[in-house]
Amino acid sequence: MGCYNKIIRLSNTFYNDGLKKAKVRDLSAAVKSLQRSLQYYKANIEARNLLGLVYFEMGEVVDALSEWVISRSLKPEGNPAEQYLEAIQSNSSRLSSVNQTIKKYNQALLYCRQGSRDLAIIQLKKVLSMNPGLIKAHQLLALLYMEEGKYERARRELNDAAKVDNGNLTTLRYLREVEGRMLKDVPAAKAAGRKKEEMASYRSGNDTIIQPVNVRDVSPLMTILNIIIGVAIGALITYFLIIPTVRQNAVSEARKAELEANDELTSRTQEMNALNQEIEDLKAQIKKKEGESEDTQKIVANYEQMINVCFDYAQENIQAAGDGIGKVDPALLGAQAKAVYDKMSGLVNEQYMEAVYQQAEKDYNSRNFAAAITGLEKVVQAEEDHDDGYAIYHLAHSYRQTGDAENAKKYYQRMIELHPGTQRARASQQYLDELNQQQP
Repeated sequence: MGCYNKIIRLSNTFYNDGLKKAKVRDLSAAVKSLQRSLQYYKANIEARNLLGLVYFEMGEVVDALSEWVISRSLKPEGNPAEQYLEAIQSNSSRLSSVNQTIKKYNQALLYCRQGSRDLAIIQLKKVLSMNPGLIKAHQLLALLYMEEGKYERARRELNDAAKVDNGNLTTLRYLREVEGRMLKDVPAAKAAGRKKEEMASYRSGNDTIIQPVNVRDVSPLMTILNIIIGVAIGALITYFLIIPTVRQNAVSEARKAELEANDELTSRTQEMNALNQEIEDLKAQIKKKEGESEDTQKIVANYEQMINVCFDYAQENIQAAGDGIGKVDPALLGAQAKAVYDKMSGLVNEQYMEAVYQQAEKDYNSRNFAAAITGLEKVVQAEEDHDDGYAIYHLAHSYRQTGDAENAKKYYQRMIELHPGTQRARASQQYLDELNQQQP
């Protein structure tokens, strides 16, 4: 028992140390202390939840979610991790942004390996616009700026990273490297001791007059001439130095914008070309299939339906593509067309279900429960636990609002079985009890 208490005290000591460091934004050191706390006692809920919050602040959303899921599994009741998870998972746009951030950061790493620094910089800027706290993105962008000799921009990115985590050793090491390189570029200071001007002296009566030998009287004409020469030099500097620099910066920004647009256009063009090629292949197979059996018209109609699905998907009409893919009979397709069908089914169904679910959620939020039931039934039939159970939870509410008590009770019961111990499960049990009491 004494050994157990000592372990708990050690875990709490490291937790308190991590909390102090987190308060002064020394997040890297806080992570180490909290990890040590969990090494001694894995069920230290406060330490695990704080570690998730620190990860979230550093932009590591996936690591934060992992810690909170473990925390909720260890303590289902009265755990703040439940609120953290629901706040993120209930926001589908936030989850989509997290996924896009990961994909774009990985794409930037690929561009770095390929030597495409300009494209990598563009991708990292997109990443930081969606997740400004992602420290490793700031650090990678700073390295790319250092490679291009843009030390001031590199220092700015590292300072932004230091605002999130002021104790990150990698950030501090990069800052020291940037400062060192910037110092090398500064020309050596002029020697402190300058040669004294030669002086000449002469006597005027009893006084000795001392003055520099190279000092000459400046006449008004010389002053005007010097002003004219200064204006001319300023104009030449503006013409030969400032204007070309401004033009060069404008061209550079335009080139980056062009590269970004070309990247998006190339990706989209490749997808369109692939879909157009598949449509052409399907048309060729239609001609080949005509006249081969008594069911030619049925087969042709099936192939035409498949073409319509491909066309709708190419036009980004996911709703129509999802409705159409269900009307295609794969048994009437040839081997090559069947492969196209399998590919399109995988591409369409996920996006179709998400589009149907988003529309159903809009109907639900606007209290159009009849329309919401139609969409939510499709989603639940395809994936019962879609959106961590929110689809089935809202479907039960919609049936209750339309007076369909039997279906409402059925889906409330499934909610309780799928997510026991959660706030939604407790609310579902309360609604279920109320509906049972209303039964004659």
